[in-house]
Amino acid sequence: GIDFLGAMLVTSGMMLLVYTIVDAERVGWGAAQTLLLGPLSLVLLVGFVVRQATAADPLLPLRLFRSRSLAAANIVQFLMIAGMFGLLFFGTLYLQRVLSYGSLRAGIGFVPIAVVIAAVSLGLSTRLITRFGHRAMLLLGLSLIVGAFVMLSFARVDGVYLVDFLPAGLVMGLGFGLAAPAVMGLGMTAVAPADSGIASGLFNTTQQIGGAIGLTAQSAFVSARTNNLTAAGKSEAESLVGGYHVAFLAAAGFSLAALVVGALLLRAAPSAGRGRDGMASPERDASLC
Repeated sequence: GIDFLGAMLVTSGMMLLVYTIVDAERVGWGAAQTLLLGPLSLVLLVGFVVRQATAADPLLPLRLFRSRSLAAANIVQFLMIAGMFGLLFFGTLYLQRVLSYGSLRAGIGFVPIAVVIAAVSLGLSTRLITRFGHRAMLLLGLSLIVGAFVMLSFARVDGVYLVDFLPAGLVMGLGFGLAAPAVMGLGMTAVAPADSGIASGLFNTTQQIGGAIGLTAQSAFVSARTNNLTAAGKSEAESLVGGYHVAFLAAAGFSLAALVVGALLLRAAPSAGRGRDGMASPERDASLC
């Protein structure tokens, strides 16, 4: 009953797609490797979709995507994670290459952000979601993330950690701590309990692909902006900071897109009105749309 062919298609397709996207910055988007491996990965993924539509026991039943909440929640998470990788990657580079932090000191600089994310997602978010709902907390969290990235886009060449990085990082931690549990709740409550494992795996896959694509896009923007500033006679530090500003604004754009999708497509978590099979009843599903 195990769909080995489907597993091979989706694993090879996803791995090849991520590798192609990540390595495209090094070899170039017009390189033979990119032009060959990119379409090949898409062919494998299309083959996976075809297989899921015809297999007797598919790995990912396509019927799950009839749920508007599940599909929209995965899109929101894709965009949100695409933006968040900008903080992890370019935030670290800002601390090390501009503020001259060592590896250990830069890592410690992220500890307050991690503490805020843990405290909010494991404690505060549950009470707020119970009171105000998943959608409201998701939109609030995404709004805070957008604002935090805009704050980072003003980081200075001669900046100070306590002024140029930490405040934006704490706002980011608060926003992500609210948004992550909310988007997961919106997606997971839209499927039957028997499908929760599949839906969880789908969310994990969305995270990985979103991070790879988002980081690649931001890296391309950073390289172009940094090279232009260097050619214009700016110092190395000024060129780097200018590139990081573009990355943070691009991350804000990803997060803003997630906010728009969430506001337009997500209405409320379908926690009530379920049928006996665990899926939302037709009346409830219609009200969500």
